[in-house]
This record gives sequence, structure tokens and C-alpha cells, in this order.
Amino acid sequence: MKNINTSKAPGAIGPYVQAKLVGNFLFTSGQIPVNPETGVIPEGIEAQTEQAMKNIKAIVEEAGGKMDDVVRTLCFLSDMGNFAVFNKVYEKFFPTDKPARSCVAVKEIPKNCMVEVECIAYIKP
Repeated sequence: MKNINTSKAPGAIGPYVQAKLVGNFLFTSGQIPVNPETGVIPEGIEAQTEQAMKNIKAIVEEAGGKMDDVVRTLCFLSDMGNFAVFNKVYEKFFPTDKPARSCVAVKEIPKNCMVEVECIAYIKP
């Protein structure tokens, strides 16, 4: 078991790590849309989804994988009215091999974000 941390995604804001690599399986913590360079959370669901997915991608790549290695995502939206816009941006990160997914609305996301995404990836040896 190995902790995965990268400066290309925001650091943990609590007692957890960005991800754990267990054998070939990567389990990420939920990623909110914080820009790791500036600490800024962009405005709007489109920009927030883009940043959250960039954070997921950075962690997957730090573990030696690519987005095609993602087998499952769990996505949290603060408002299901944003589902269509979220999907439009999310899909760009999985152009060829889409993972299994759950997407749910929740009452609140840390830092009043509109989206949070976590994933499980199988990093090929």
C-alpha cells in the first residue's frame, strides 16, 4: 500500500491523503475544484467540473496511470440541475473508455463547491 500525493492537485484539507495505491488499484479521495497553484475555486459548474477532473487526472498520472485506467467514478453535485453541463465537461476526460459511474446530489460540498469527484483506477503493471 502506498500513499499518492502530487503538487498538481490540491492538498488534503483534513486527515486523509489524495489517494492510496493498493496493488494495482488506485483509490482517490474526493477532489473538489481547487486550483492547486492558486488555491482559487473557479465560478460556475463548467469551470468547477473542469478543475475537479484536472485534479483527478493529476493524481491518476502521479500513480503511473492515465484516464483510460479509471474503472469507476463517484460524482457529487450540489444541484442536479447542473447534470447536463457536468456531463458535457466530464465526458471530455474519458474520450475512448468510459468508466462505471454514480452521480448523486448532496446537500453540501466542502468549501461550498458545486462538484466533487472521486475515482478508482486499475493501473496496469
